[in-house]
Amino acid sequence: MDLDRRKMKILGAIVSEYIRTGEPVGSKRVSQLLDTQVSPATCRNEMSLLFDLGLLEQPHTSAGRIPSHLGFRVYLDKLLTCDPLTETEKDAIDALFNIHNPDPDRLLADAAEALARFTGCATVSATRPPRHVTVRRIELIPLGPHVVMIVVVASNGVIKNKAYRLDMICSPEILDFFNKFANDRFAGRSIDEISTGYLNSVAVALGEYSRVFTPLLAGVFELCRQIRDGQFYTQGSTNLLGYPEFHNSAYDLLSLLENRALLQDALEGPENQELNIKIGKENHLAQLENSTVLVARYNVGQDNTGVIGVIGPVRMDYSRLIPHLEYFAKTLGNLLSDTMNPQDE
Repeated sequence: MDLDRRKMKILGAIVSEYIRTGEPVGSKRVSQLLDTQVSPATCRNEMSLLFDLGLLEQPHTSAGRIPSHLGFRVYLDKLLTCDPLTETEKDAIDALFNIHNPDPDRLLADAAEALARFTGCATVSATRPPRHVTVRRIELIPLGPHVVMIVVVASNGVIKNKAYRLDMICSPEILDFFNKFANDRFAGRSIDEISTGYLNSVAVALGEYSRVFTPLLAGVFELCRQIRDGQFYTQGSTNLLGYPEFHNSAYDLLSLLENRALLQDALEGPENQELNIKIGKENHLAQLENSTVLVARYNVGQDNTGVIGVIGPVRMDYSRLIPHLEYFAKTLGNLLSDTMNPQDE
């Protein structure tokens, strides 16, 4: 959409003021915001033309104008400028991750929580394992006579574990037997290959011992499934209750944030696009038609497998959030690459 310079300036002034205040903007205020002298009457005429083009909306008869979702899209594509982060701002983000040997799960959860505090919005932090991830090691750790911890270590450094109670006594001989058997059957095998069919074939190989060890095999399968599903964390959902534009849709929006499958779908975008912004009805889910979904992708090692996203009102402070989110994603990717990089045993 081609607009002349004055219309662009007026649109930019209205968007910036609406982001700042959340209130409709009148022609007199627009006249004050412009860096060149334009009368309120001229601003009013130009705003009327922008309204006719679908770039502005008028929420009330006597009110000023607010940007439409299309107006925000034009603003993002043609007017938005983002200043690079200062060293102080970078240091503040680095300080959030000033930890040694972080657990990947904890790191992702903490990242989502920190970003939710910074943005005042809902956040999502997720990774999905690359296709070449394999099982590195399986280990049973005794916790009591009838309780063991099953630990599955993947080739990308992800570790999953869970305690299981068994009917039998977990003697050292039983633990040694299962550790050797499980590693012979699972170690080096792709996570994607470990299906229910493969699990059944492993159980058959146990012969008469299959009934005894089936609960442990089921535990291994469950932990492998968790690794295959990747990590996924949401934080800050209740932050959205503070925005008046969500008062009538809060229930639907909060329900969406608890639905992992739908939310993952909402975060999808071109894999070669490091930053993706969907405004309002550009999101195909009805629950997000009054929201912006801002998603940054990052690499874990050589794989483009991580995303961190912000979900909030359309009137986000994009010039502030975008550079912070991009640096946040880059820092998180570097840390996860270091943490999840397989080490020689």
